[in-house]
Amino acid sequence: MLKRFTMLLAAVVLTFTTSLMAQDAEPKLPGANRSVLIVSIDGMRPDAMLRADTPVLRRLMREGTFTMWARTTAMSVTLPSHTSMLTGVTPERHGVTWNKDIPAEELKYPAFPTLFELAKKAGYSTAMIAGKSKFTALNKPGTLDFVYLPDQTKGGDEEVGDAAVKVIAEHQPRVLFVHFPDADTFGHKFGWGSHEQLQVIANADKQLGRVLDAMKQANVLSQTLVIVTADHGGQGKTHGPDDPRSRHIPWIATGPGVKADYDLTLDEKLIVNTEDTFATACWFMRIPCDKNIDGKPVTQIIGGGN
Repeated sequence: MLKRFTMLLAAVVLTFTTSLMAQDAEPKLPGANRSVLIVSIDGMRPDAMLRADTPVLRRLMREGTFTMWARTTAMSVTLPSHTSMLTGVTPERHGVTWNKDIPAEELKYPAFPTLFELAKKAGYSTAMIAGKSKFTALNKPGTLDFVYLPDQTKGGDEEVGDAAVKVIAEHQPRVLFVHFPDADTFGHKFGWGSHEQLQVIANADKQLGRVLDAMKQANVLSQTLVIVTADHGGQGKTHGPDDPRSRHIPWIATGPGVKADYDLTLDEKLIVNTEDTFATACWFMRIPCDKNIDGKPVTQIIGGGN
């Protein structure tokens, strides 16, 4: 009897301790005040980001957590990889395995709900600003309050920056996704790691700075988890499939409670995947999501400094 009581008491203590640890890992911010911004710089390979003139991205690394060894999907192409980023599952599961514009009558939306869809159900406002028209595959009716997609197949980073600044100033969406396309365009034209691509990565950095400044002016940046990443890298003038030069992507997180100047590779067992972006955003915003997704919340971003 005593042995059984001791085992029961130990189980209760373990449950209570685990609960406290989970609470300690959460950002100390009321759920009603939280926001999330996900920025993807299309085709930005980590070493190209570090070679380019990117003072904003480097500042975010100093202020937050990061890894230059995150992984995108094995497909390593724009639309399937971004859909994984925003649904938390692999392309085989979400079903968006094409990478082009689809006629409206043939268009199918992801088999798993996007971050926008779950955020809307949770009562949050949502917005997507993307520089490629094929992102219409993520514009499921009723899930996005504000959308910018270019009239032509591709827009430019400045156009995306303008649209993002405008929607932030006028609406302050609680869940915002911003996609800059030019690094991918110049990678295909001049090659990954070329000086031409480095120049447009530097410009994407400037546009990112504009977006963050707009959030600061709107008094929402201090309550926002900012995740900056990419959908894939590249090699030569192409990318994918399952090439390490295409699969490795940067992943940077800043925001309330996030560790400063912390390299996530200090945790030898942690590998950040693109599906984790979705899971981390849901965790931060306290948005319920399917427990059977492939992504996991990167809770290691929260806590003390390095």
